[in-house]
Amino acid sequence: MISLLIRMTTVSLDRSDAEDLIQYKLRNIQREISRVLEKWSETSIDSFLENSKTGKLDESENDAIELKQLIQEQKKLQRLLKNL
Repeated sequence: MISLLIRMTTVSLDRSDAEDLIQYKLRNIQREISRVLEKWSETSIDSFLENSKTGKLDESENDAIELKQLIQEQKKLQRLLKNL
């Protein structure tokens, strides 16, 4: 049983349920990352971010920001999953 404190409310979850929820969120993040890369015909996150930064992809700044946020969220969830 895992207990989480959320805004002064304690929520209890079975470990397997918590893992399922985190995996679900990770899959959604991966789909969003793929969507951004496909939109710009890129196959690599690093390549997309570099091409956006150097101006090779006009008007890609918002997607680059979104992608960076998705990557941060992905890393946070992976750490959480590892520490369950």
